[in-house]
This record gives sequence, structure tokens and C-alpha cells, in this order.
Amino acid sequence: MTRRAMTKTLSGARMYARLAAVLAWTMALLPVQLVLIRRPGRAKRALPLRYWGGVARILGLELQVIGTPAATDERPVLFVSNHTSWLDIVALGAVLPGCFIAKADVGRWPGISAVARAGRTIFVSRARTGAGRERAELAERLAAGDSLILFPEGTTSDGARVLPFRSSFLALAETDPPPLIQPVTIVYDRMDSLPVCRRNRPRIAWYGDMDIASHYAELGRHDWRATIVLDDPIELDGGRKALTATLERQIAARAAAIRQGRFPGPFTKA
Repeated sequence: MTRRAMTKTLSGARMYARLAAVLAWTMALLPVQLVLIRRPGRAKRALPLRYWGGVARILGLELQVIGTPAATDERPVLFVSNHTSWLDIVALGAVLPGCFIAKADVGRWPGISAVARAGRTIFVSRARTGAGRERAELAERLAAGDSLILFPEGTTSDGARVLPFRSSFLALAETDPPPLIQPVTIVYDRMDSLPVCRRNRPRIAWYGDMDIASHYAELGRHDWRATIVLDDPIELDGGRKALTATLERQIAARAAAIRQGRFPGPFTKA
């Protein structure tokens, strides 16, 4: 067996071992969370952070965090982030104390839907027919004290740029009382301890018609680092469209800086 073939075989074995470990970790914590979500208290919000942190370690995903999540004790927070890959759920889920807003399709994915529901994910169809009902549900979750994680691009990008933000997604910022809004930027900047170059971004980015199984088969063979920037929270000022433009501009600038190896402050590991 050649050295290249041996390396490929070993990386493939690591990929399957990681998948088995994630399944075992999920089976250990999922029953606990299913009990907690039926009870009052903060435990049902804390356990997902631990779960996703464990998944990140199993998958060889290092998290490098700049900044601190806004405090959610007295006022819910709307975490607004760019979106590159399904792995964003793992990375951000390990850092942000909030519930994800996901496409309704995710709620029909075998296995993954159970984990998402246990994490109290909110599924939205983004169809006009149910828009009013879904906005009401999101507003109710904010009113109940839940912080939410929103991807206003509406889809994943190729990792080389941030797509335009949709102002309709920021309608939540106009609820009464309004939540705090924290800009979040995530970029995968290391693969197997080396800088991620443009030709390697499709290995981590999940977009277009890629299926999740084949994408994981490639992604799971490598170790990754995600750099996450948590900027200071902001308030709604000047209307939803002005807020959308501000967030898009700020997050796109942060993402470009990270891809170029420029960082805005000291690092702390999650």
C-alpha cells in the first residue's frame, strides 16, 4: 500500500470513528434533554451548549472566540450570524446560549430533526401563507425569555463571501419590547493546522445541491478551526432596513478580515 493510500484509509477510518462517537454522545444526552425541556428552569438551555461543545471536540473542530455572548438573563438576545455550513450549528451551538431558527426542511431530516427539536429549534417555512403565524411564534419565544440565533442570508454561502442579508428576517428586532441584537461572524480559517485557502473552502462550505452525507465524508477526514467574532450588542435604531445594512456591512467586513488573517482583538478559546 502506498503512503497516499494509507493516509486516505486512516483518514476514512477517523471519519467513521467520529461519526460513531457523535452518535454515542447524542444517545447519552438526548434522553436527558427530552426530560429537561418539559420542566421549568435553565437546564434545558444549558445542556445544548454542553452537547454541541462535545460534538465539536469529537469532530476535531477547534473554536477560537473573540468577544463574549451578550448576557441573556434580563433581556433576550437576537444573535445575527453569517452562514457557511451545517457545521455552523455545531460551532455556534457550543458558544451561543440561544435557539436556532431553521428551515422547515431540517425538521424532516431523519435523526437530525430529533436533535434539533431537543435543542428547541424553531422551524420556519418562509412561505407567505404561514409568515404571520411563524412571526408570532418567534415573538412568543422572545417574550418567554428565549434568545434566538438567526441567519439572515437565508441560505449558506460558498465561504468566500457573505451573501446579502434579507431585511424581512430582521422583523424580530421590531418586537415589543425589542431584543438586544448581537452581530456574530464565523469563518473556518484552519484545516489540519494550515490556513484555509480559497480552493479548500468548498470542503467546509455546504451550499448549492450538496448532500450532507457526501459533504461529511469529506469534512470528517480533517481537523478544522472556526474563528467566531462576537461584537458588542446593538439596539434597533433607524428602522429594520438600516439595521440590516449595518449588520451585513459589519459582519462581511469581519469575515473578510478573518479570511485575510487579520483579527480585531485577543483570543479566548471556547
